[in-house]
Amino acid sequence: MSFLKPFLLLSAFALTGTSAAQQVLTGQVRLDDGSPAIGANVFLPGTYDGSVSGTDGWFQLEMALADSLALRVTYLGYEPQDISLKGIENGDTLKITLSASVTELQAATITAGAFIASDEQQSVLLRPIDIALTAGANADIAAALNTLPGTQANPEDGRLFVRGGDAREVQAYVDGMRVPRPYTSSVPDVPARGRFSPFLFKGTSFSTGGYSAAFGQGLSSALSLETKDLPEASVTSLSLTSLGVGAGHTERWGNQSFSANADYTHMGPYTQLAPQFLEWERAVQAGSLQLGYQRALPANGMLKAQATAQRSGLAVRYGGQQPPLSLDNDNAFAQTTLKLLPGENWAWESGLAMGYDREKVGNGFALDRQERTFQARTVATRYFNNSWALRFGGSWYFSQWEEHYVSSVGEPLRTVLPGHLSSSFVEAEGQLGSNWALRAGARAEYSALSGQFNAAPRVSLGYKAGAHGQWSMAWGIFHQTPAEEWLRYRPNLGAESASHYILGYQYQRLGRSLRVEGYVKDYRSLARFPEGQPWMVDNSGRGFARGLDFFYRDQASISNGDFWVSYSFLDTEREYLGFPGPFTPSFASRHNASVVYKHWVRDWQTSIGLTYTLSSPRPYDDPNTPEFMDKQTPLYQDLSFNASYLTELFGQFAIVYLSVTNVPGFRQAFGERFDTEPGPDGLYQPVALRPAAPRFFFAGLFLSIGEGRYFSN
Repeated sequence: MSFLKPFLLLSAFALTGTSAAQQVLTGQVRLDDGSPAIGANVFLPGTYDGSVSGTDGWFQLEMALADSLALRVTYLGYEPQDISLKGIENGDTLKITLSASVTELQAATITAGAFIASDEQQSVLLRPIDIALTAGANADIAAALNTLPGTQANPEDGRLFVRGGDAREVQAYVDGMRVPRPYTSSVPDVPARGRFSPFLFKGTSFSTGGYSAAFGQGLSSALSLETKDLPEASVTSLSLTSLGVGAGHTERWGNQSFSANADYTHMGPYTQLAPQFLEWERAVQAGSLQLGYQRALPANGMLKAQATAQRSGLAVRYGGQQPPLSLDNDNAFAQTTLKLLPGENWAWESGLAMGYDREKVGNGFALDRQERTFQARTVATRYFNNSWALRFGGSWYFSQWEEHYVSSVGEPLRTVLPGHLSSSFVEAEGQLGSNWALRAGARAEYSALSGQFNAAPRVSLGYKAGAHGQWSMAWGIFHQTPAEEWLRYRPNLGAESASHYILGYQYQRLGRSLRVEGYVKDYRSLARFPEGQPWMVDNSGRGFARGLDFFYRDQASISNGDFWVSYSFLDTEREYLGFPGPFTPSFASRHNASVVYKHWVRDWQTSIGLTYTLSSPRPYDDPNTPEFMDKQTPLYQDLSFNASYLTELFGQFAIVYLSVTNVPGFRQAFGERFDTEPGPDGLYQPVALRPAAPRFFFAGLFLSIGEGRYFSN
């Protein structure tokens, strides 16, 4: 559901001070040769507090000084540096010297198709806080990533669609473990959102193509999320929002920590107050529980365990239909991961995970769909003194998909699909001289359901062009098991495949980043069947996608301001499923653009954000006409606003948050949905697809009670 996770900003300013304790910190950043570092990033990790050094290397930062805080300084080509603020007082001056990084300053890196949000790397295009503060995203990872190039806007769906691929072609991983159901369940006109809060993670790697052989089962993209290590302090969090309530606690002792968070959402009161296009029979209700445990081990090892459980339900009428469409969902996911450094040149990580998902749908018929998964994974890395690394490992993934269907006249149908997928990979990455970087590897997968073995070689190259620019190239083959919807008719259906060809250029300097990337994707072995005869499905489908992505970010031109502009051009066609020939699918738009702006108003202790999104019309099919895909949706536009005010309440750190989507009131429509059977006049009756409401308003109060200026994860 679109509005789950009511405490959206529980960590949005996870180290930020209060307005009552603001002090000024000044300093100078120099390089190891004594010259000033121009445009170095100086910030508190996980917060919006930050500055950029000037032409003389000096910076000034207003913040709340606390012994638990650490300042991070990053500069392209140099090692990041963390400076403890323990004992630092108002008016003190810091002198910081950065050391050159061989792999960053003198050598190329692998960047083709990759967007990384991290506080731990110095050359990233995004930071985790960017996901939280993107207007219109409401702290949803997928919604924030949809402002990046390579994505296609499908606001009625809510999931990620990348470079001409459908939402299934984006595979999500948490600490290397595959997430079987990363989105909440949804119905038409009510978009899904991610099940995980972005504040659980210290790093987000979003690939729009050409990704590592360590990952698979995504024809278009891989989204890799890395959870946080030990928190800085113990803290209790409370939230009260326009949609519900939430509470959480994190306890840190020694080298261990435990966290528990719970929330409850009830959209009934909200739907009564705010105008709605949908006729709610039962407004969204949802509850969730998240548990986490971390333990630091000797030699920088780490043990992590986490579990999440969610329950949600709703019922809605479309066009006054009887009976309403109802949806109830139970979901659980648990995993344990272990990272060890058994030797000076070795690293080893392994993990176990289990998942459960159950959907019950009613609309005159009754549908009960369940999925159970279990997986195991292990990866070893051997580091060499010449800057090369060799990674190899394997995984085993078991799933059992079961569906019970009872028609409106009482006819039952049961489908069970057990599946085993075994995979292994090997990959080498390192430097070819000072200007070239290479990542080459291969992935092998065997499906017990189809009895098919697939090999997927992949190569990425980086060439450093000057001190601030780089060219990147990538090629690879990617496989994915077809959807259960088609496997039910033919369980031994083979894997679908796509080949990626990518060429891009990236330039970073003085707080500004420019990136241009072109690509071609060649689809093979897609599921296809004669129109209206899915039981005849085979692997004869094919298609292509080609396009150009543009991204520009500027954190230096506007004082306390930060903005990025992204644009994507896409040309794609597919001959798959029941398509009578090659056509552009309904989820693909030719042009997509986003402008994201964020501004920190220090005098008000407020962060303000604006996001403008534009998407060209998408095709859709009208069964009442002889042509296929002959209609188009209107042009889509949205302008969203958010604001976060930092203050104190009862002596504790608090955030007051407000967000509004579609501020100007653009007319938003997504085409039409048609009845599955023709009426007495022989025509299929259409129902207009529109958002659940013309605008979505969200307001919340978030309170942190504890040792530091933190919120529980």
